[in-house]
Amino acid sequence: MGDNIILWDADSRAKLLPFTFTRPIGAIRVGILTIAEKYARYFDGKINFLAKDFHPEHVGESNLLIRANVLPDAALVDATGNLKHGEVLMQNDIFIASKVKKEELSLISQTGDVPSHKTIKYSGARFVNHIWDIFSLNEQEIFHDFELMTKGRKSQPIHSSNYVKGSQIIFIEEGATVENVSLNATAGPIYIGKHAEVMEGAMIRGPFSLGEHATVKMGAKIYGGTTIGPHCKVGGEISNSVFFGYSNKGHDGFIGNAVIGEWCNIGADSNNSNLKNNYEEVKVWSYEKQCFVKTGLQFCGLFMGDHSKCGINTMFNTGTVVGVSANIFGGGFPRNYIPSFSWGGASGFITYKLDKALDTAERVMERRNIKLSKHDKEIFESVFEETASYRNF
Repeated sequence: MGDNIILWDADSRAKLLPFTFTRPIGAIRVGILTIAEKYARYFDGKINFLAKDFHPEHVGESNLLIRANVLPDAALVDATGNLKHGEVLMQNDIFIASKVKKEELSLISQTGDVPSHKTIKYSGARFVNHIWDIFSLNEQEIFHDFELMTKGRKSQPIHSSNYVKGSQIIFIEEGATVENVSLNATAGPIYIGKHAEVMEGAMIRGPFSLGEHATVKMGAKIYGGTTIGPHCKVGGEISNSVFFGYSNKGHDGFIGNAVIGEWCNIGADSNNSNLKNNYEEVKVWSYEKQCFVKTGLQFCGLFMGDHSKCGINTMFNTGTVVGVSANIFGGGFPRNYIPSFSWGGASGFITYKLDKALDTAERVMERRNIKLSKHDKEIFESVFEETASYRNF
């Protein structure tokens, strides 16, 4: 459409912590794709970010600035594409998009105010406003992304050794290995990414997405509304959960109604509760409100920030929020809010020293032939400082 596309976090970063400690909102995965990857397909180009610790790689003379936590669809893309300079697309009192000039971006970044000469009303925008929206919206986004990615394309043949229902909405990309498994797509599509592997004996119900180079291990049981991002390895039982990428849950144990960031590791036989014993509404820690808030959900499990890990047989309470680079181990239930750079468990925590955390992150990433960049280290340092007040152990 000719404009440079920039996804702006605006005032939504705090609502989506701990995941936005280490990424812009646009890099959050909901459905098969990240929010930015969705926009890239609609606009057929590279997407830039305007967020804390993330700045646009390219700024044009004309830029289409879009609120990053709005999920795109054809109607929204048409509405944003028709904007003129000085026009602001609004849903009620919420900023959606605007076409801005190069010199205006710096002021927007500093003040949060978008120049406006004319307001255009919009309705129907879908927002990722809370961390639990990531798994709550995941099922419908798998449907949306499946159509976006597979329309007019042909799947690789489904191997004859598989038990299959709903083959017309099962799509297997080039290089994927899926043999001797159960694929049931009667409730929603199943997408298997490039060079991914589903090992024998696995049972999968759609809607489901498996990212490229990811692995579902032998005998896994995966229920609908689940996304396993690129380069992840998962086993055991998983339901209505999102793994962003490069994270492992390689063994038995249950994860449900959960969001797991990147470079996380779930120890063998670890479980999260996703339903309170009294069936009451689940509350979770809110960085924005600085207290526990109601989710409106009866089922709500675990939220784990990037580079966090738990030892074998870890038991997570309903609605547990774990920050960045926490290391959790030992018997009993740890607290249901665990700050970033925490080391310990139910018996108590100490601070996970920054240099030790960086050493571990480097080793973990090197195993996947990825180097911890200077920018990554700067983000680690920034998060360590930003979250220091939470570590009152």
